[in-house]
This record gives sequence, C-alpha cells and structure tokens, in this order.
Amino acid sequence: MEANVGGVDRIVRIVVGLGLLSLLFVLEGNARWWGLIGLVPLATGLLRWCPAYLPFGIKTCRKP
Repeated sequence: MEANVGGVDRIVRIVVGLGLLSLLFVLEGNARWWGLIGLVPLATGLLRWCPAYLPFGIKTCRKP
C-alpha cells in the first residue's frame, strides 16, 4: 500500500472524521449512528491511503 494522501488532505480527512464521529454524542435516536461514517475519512487520513484515488491515479502526497 503506497501512500496517496498528502499532508493537507490528511489533516482535513482527520478533522472531518472526528467531526462526524462527534455526532454519536450530539444526536439522539437512530440519527446518531450516521456519525459512524466518520470512520472512513478518519481511517484514510491515518493510513494515508485512499482506495477511491486508485482508479483515477490521484496522489496528493509529494513524490519521494
């Protein structure tokens, strides 16, 4: 797995992921479970790899 998520992209993904996960504590009822969607951007930000970038050949990280 070669990294394809760069620095700014990574930070944005982590912040958005944590923001969505906070919905688990803010919302009530069944709507709160939509916050689990935040696991996707959080995981891709922490792993620095996004499977959605592969088919398009997108890389936001610097070349080594």
